[in-house]
Amino acid sequence: MLSILLGALLEWLAVPAALFLAPMLSGIAVTAAGGSLRIPFWGVVIAQGLVGCMIANMLPPAMLPEVIAHWPMFLFGVVSVILISGFLGWLMARLRLLPGTTVVWGLSPGASSAMIAMAQAYGADTQFVALMQYLRLVMVAAVASVVARLAGLGGLHHKVAGVWFPPVAWLSLGETLLLAVSGPIAARLLRFPPLSLLVPMFAGVLLSHRGLMVIETPPWLLAMGYALVGWWVGLRFTRPLLIHAAKVLPRMILCILALIVLCAGLAVLLIVFAGIDPLTAYLATSPGGADSVAIIAASSNVDAAFVMSMQTLRFLGVLLAGPALARFVAGLVEKKRASSAR
Repeated sequence: MLSILLGALLEWLAVPAALFLAPMLSGIAVTAAGGSLRIPFWGVVIAQGLVGCMIANMLPPAMLPEVIAHWPMFLFGVVSVILISGFLGWLMARLRLLPGTTVVWGLSPGASSAMIAMAQAYGADTQFVALMQYLRLVMVAAVASVVARLAGLGGLHHKVAGVWFPPVAWLSLGETLLLAVSGPIAARLLRFPPLSLLVPMFAGVLLSHRGLMVIETPPWLLAMGYALVGWWVGLRFTRPLLIHAAKVLPRMILCILALIVLCAGLAVLLIVFAGIDPLTAYLATSPGGADSVAIIAASSNVDAAFVMSMQTLRFLGVLLAGPALARFVAGLVEKKRASSAR
């Protein structure tokens, strides 16, 4: 009920991605107040698969040739965000704003589960790392929605208010649901959680652009998917976790704001030197989760294909290089502290 009421308010205010932000903020409110709700994990991963299908619908068939043709720009965008997060993590750890190497793992722009697991193996406080990762998702989504709103852009659902139940091609809807489920199945079999999003996304692009299927994502279905993903993020902020991190929470917020501002600086470079429109550039370089950025991009008048091409490449880059970079930076910090202790 809280999600519905807050969602209606945000929709009325024409806030982009209101149907994602409202459940996320509602989840935070419930758990911070002492609630103990839990969302079945299978529901969350299927919702992520559904978001993957939506992203597949947003990506053009010429994405790969487009990326190859403008590879310096995409390489700059992807590598810069990863390096900025690594440098900022190193700097904040050197300044000892947070305990241990928490900030190194917590600022990684994606692959949250991998970073939390790596942090545990490296002896960092996994509760702090988890809170910082989820706090990053919340803050990036909130700031991006505010930026989109200030740019004078209303939400997708705001523009199509009243068309919640359009005519549905039921065969296509069934195929889309099977595609959404394929990701979680692959993730479980291969024990690699990011496949929940990646398999429907890439398979959807291949199948739909070859004319083998039509991706059908009616508004009511997307709203349910957005709600599950939003609840999953929001309900991570349990009261014990917030109490555990109360003393360092303001410093976590400061670090994440610094990351958002530095990535916004990259967006300025894309605007000036590549002629990308401001909101598209901002969302493309935003250090949030690929699924949350996709939801915001889908509900704003931006070049969604460019945004998701950049976000997808960075997501893959973080999966491949992020843990190694974070481990390297954490090692530098620990060596410096060990030498200082002598």
